[in-house]
Parts: sequence; C-alpha cells; structure tokens
Amino acid sequence: MSWVRRVRDASLGTQLFVLQMVIVLLAVGGTAGVWAEHTRDQLDALHEQRALAIAQSVAALPQVRDAFDLKNPETVLQPLAVSVQHSTRADYVVIANREQTRYAHPNTALIGRKLSTDGTTVLNTGRSWVGTETGTIGTTVRGKAPVFDEYGEVIGLVSVGVLQTTVTGQLADALPPLLWTALAVLVSGLAAAALITARVRRQTFGLEPREIAALLEQREGVLHGVKEGVLALDLGGRVTLVNDAARELLDLAGDDLVGEDLTRLPVSGRMRDVLGGADPGEDRIVLHGDRVLVLNRTPVSVRGQHRGWVVTLRDRTELVRLARELDDASSATDALRAQAHEFANRMHTVVGLLELGEHESAIGFITRGTGTAYAADLRERVQEPTLAALLLAKSAEAAERGARLVLADDSAVPEGSLGDPGDAVLVVGNLVANAIDALDGAPGTIEVSVRADADGLRVRVGDSGPGIAPDLVEEVFREGFTTKAAQSGPRGLGLALTRQACLRRGGWVKVRNDRGAVFTALLPPPVEAVAR
Repeated sequence: MSWVRRVRDASLGTQLFVLQMVIVLLAVGGTAGVWAEHTRDQLDALHEQRALAIAQSVAALPQVRDAFDLKNPETVLQPLAVSVQHSTRADYVVIANREQTRYAHPNTALIGRKLSTDGTTVLNTGRSWVGTETGTIGTTVRGKAPVFDEYGEVIGLVSVGVLQTTVTGQLADALPPLLWTALAVLVSGLAAAALITARVRRQTFGLEPREIAALLEQREGVLHGVKEGVLALDLGGRVTLVNDAARELLDLAGDDLVGEDLTRLPVSGRMRDVLGGADPGEDRIVLHGDRVLVLNRTPVSVRGQHRGWVVTLRDRTELVRLARELDDASSATDALRAQAHEFANRMHTVVGLLELGEHESAIGFITRGTGTAYAADLRERVQEPTLAALLLAKSAEAAERGARLVLADDSAVPEGSLGDPGDAVLVVGNLVANAIDALDGAPGTIEVSVRADADGLRVRVGDSGPGIAPDLVEEVFREGFTTKAAQSGPRGLGLALTRQACLRRGGWVKVRNDRGAVFTALLPPPVEAVAR
C-alpha cells in the first residue's frame, strides 16, 4: 500500500509520531470498547434484576393468586398487568397458567394462547429465572417468577421484560461522556507524541537512523584505526570506551571492559592514578611492562555539561630507547672531545719543549701517565668490553663536569659473565648518570663498584652529593619523578627504568645515605642464561 510505503520511508520523527498515534488510538479504542461492553453488561444485569423484582412483586399479589380460580382470569389479570407495565415502565408484563396459557399480554390478541418462550424451568422447579430471550415483541431482558397457591403449589408464572432497544438507548445516552473523554485522551496523546518526537529529534540532532548508523560505523572505524590508545571514563570512573590500541598498550584482554570500574583494571597504581586524575597534568609518563607510555587526560563536555574524561595513550618506548642511545653516543662524544682536548694540550706542550731544545723533558713528558693507566686498570677488572667502555665514557663525562669517577677495588666482571649486557648497561649507566647529575657541576667523587657473581651483577654507585631526603627514598624510583629543573625531553625515567629492569629479572635496587646517596642494585642473570 502506498501510504504504508510513505510512512516507512518517512523521517524518524514522522515514524515515531505515527507509531505513537497508532498506539494511542488502539489504547483509547480498546478502553472505550471494554468500557462499553462492561456498561452493557451492567445495564443488562440491572434490568434483569429490575424485571425479576417486578415479576416477583406481581406474583406475590393475593388478587393474582385468587384470579387463577376464576372462570375468566384474564378479566382481572389483564388490567392489573397493564397497570403494572405503565407504572414500572416495563415493556411487557405477561401472566400465564401452569399450561403456559396467557392470561395477560400487551397484545390482547395473544391472550389465551401459549407462551412464545418456554417457562417449564420456572413452573417445574418453582424458582425464578432471569435472562435474554426473543418473544413476540422482540428480544428482551426478562425476569420470570412463579405464582403459588395457598398450598405452595405452582399454578402459573409472571414474566416481565425490557426490550434490548431500550437498554441500547440507555447505553447510547451514556456514550457522550465516554466520547468526550476519549477525545481528550486523543488530544493529550497527540500533544505528548509531538513533544516526544521533538525531544527525540533534539537528542539525535535531527539525524535519521541511517545517518546515526553511518556515524557509529565511522566512529568505530576511526577509534579502532588510530595508532594512539583511547580510553574513555564516565563520572563514576567506569570505562565507557576502549579502542584496540589501548587494549594492546595496556595488555587488556576480553570484550567486557566497557562498564568495568577503573579500580578493577589490571594496571599499576601509578597508571590508575593518572587515569583517575589523582596525578593530573599533561604528558604524564608511565611505565607499563616493557613500555614507556605518555598519558593525557582531557575532560569531556556535552552541551556545556561535564560527562567524563578521555585518556589518550602514546607509546614512547622506541623514542626513549633512541634517546638513551643518543645520550650514550653523546657521552662517548663528550669523552672523546675531552680526551682530544687533553691530547691537544699535551701535543702543544711537547712541541714547545722540542722548540726549546728540551728533548729529554719532551720524552719524559710523553712517557708520563696520560690516563692509559686508568683505562688499563679498568679493563683489567671490568673485562666485559661494553660495560668497560661505558664506565670509561662516564669517567670522561664526570671529569668534564668537574667530578672524579673511581672504580672500587672489589669490582670484577669477567668477560661473557653478563650474557646480553643491555640491562647491565642500562642499570649502571642510569645510576652513574644520576650520581653525576647529583653533584650538579660541583667538585666531588663518584665511586662505582660492579661485581659479577653467581647471583648476577651487583652494582653500587655512591656520590659525595647532598644525598636523598628520607621521605623521597621510595619516591625517586617512581616514573616521572625528578628533582631537576624543567628541561626538554622526558625526565624522571632513569631510576624508574633501572628499577623496572632489576625487578623484571627478579632483582632489586635500593638507596641510602652515607655522606651522599648510595645506590645498590642486584641484576640477576637472564632466565635463558640460568637455564643453560
């Protein structure tokens, strides 16, 4: 049908309006039908009881009982029946004997004839009866009562009825209030439907279902296609959205994360603080497993109302690794520059001595220590070439900044004892760099002890700086914590990465004060090395 097709193809607001109006019409029509049927039943029951009461009253009259003994009972009963019919406004009053022969009837021509409906039930049982039957004057609601003689025997019956058309007329008189009520309900339903339709249009920004579906598909495609992690939280701290990148970065498994409380997510306390806003700020650096993540938490407002937060997560693991390698290269460059500077000074001195003819002095100056003794001693005790090169570079860096790096006498690292030296270089390099920074360019000493045994690599780095405040002994290992002035690049990661590397291998790192800060760490051998 064309109108069905037009409604189906109409806008969402029109479809909602039509649907609501159909529901209202069905509800009002159904209610009106039930009310009319109930009212009709009530009217039928009322007229049945009224007709029965009239019939019982007439049957109980003494003159009715006495008239049955007369030769022509109709001469008494017909006028009585007509009088009762007029006074009670019944549509008929019929009186008949036990043989069901009429003695009184509205149509005098039917007097003396048998009843058109069966009265056997009343005559045989002596009990009254009510119901609806069709007789000579039409379908009526009627009541029948037995007539008893002085001995209690049934000698006849009285039937009183009201036409169904009379009942229908009374029902029609009761319909106007119902119609007005239905009309008021329809108007109210129309207004409510219009308001609901307008509200739905506002809440959907006037978009049609297909447009909403397209937006949802685009949203899902964008959220799950971006490389950055996106995690949304409502005001109660429950997850409302998490994309694939966020699941991967946070190692979140399962499809039931939406609606999950933040406190139940399998993340570290530091991560939970940043996600929940307990640690506010931009570009918060958080370590999660082997990853270095940068988090930004932004409030979400809809139509001026605060609805929650969106947290973006960026993986900076590779960037931090490259920055660390760049720092190592920078340290090596600084060491080479310092050595080149020292070598240039020595060469100038040698040239001057030669020009002065002080050949013996030039030879003695050349043969005196040029720092090779320290390198030889370092190489003898730290036979692992990567670690020895790191310590040599850090020694030059410390000298460049006015400090002195010394190797403790108990240092001993045989070649090949570390397996993959990556974690060892990270731990030693970060602890020594932290000690150099702690001196802040002031003259001082940094003592380094590196010793490999069956339990792994033991590292001790002490400096003659100001030390660590007692209340910061644990805080210094938290990612993002730093006592340095703001600088470009990530800060507060060195010690956090150091602790992460040690804990990942089942070791530990601690700090205490002893005329300066003393960091000690145990880096057990990797699992594969232990297995071998």
